Amino acid sequence: TRDTAMQDTPVDDEPTPRRPLIDDEALDAMMDRISSEGMELLGPDGVLTDLTKRLMERAMDVELSDHLGHDRGDPRGRGSGNAGNGTSPKRVLNDADGIPLDVPRKRNASFEPKVVPQGAAPNCRLQ
Repeated sequence: TRDTAMQDTPVDDEPTPRRPLIDDEALDAMMDRISSEGMELLGPDGVLTDLTKRLMERAMDVELSDHLGHDRGDPRGRGSGNAGNGTSPKRVLNDADGIPLDVPRKRNASFEPKVVPQGAAPNCRLQ
């Protein structure tokens, strides 16, 4: 009957719990190093600022590779008219503090990162 079929079907009302990005062992090792080396967790020179900076810059590098169709330093980009042109400074403000980023740029200015767009970014205030 219909009632029996409904009982056998799992209910998908609750979302599947997300697996942590950093497992507990890696997090413990990171915290041990932070503690043993006397690193700051928060603030402009803190571990969270450094980690956020590195993650955002890596995400922009991936976006740029997708935009160009090749990775940074790949010989296919030479002579294309849109070779690497260094980076530009930008400060992304988060809940803790500003995070200085090096935003990749291209000579013909065709690249606009989505992670840190000009003017505003999701959940970030740009300065």
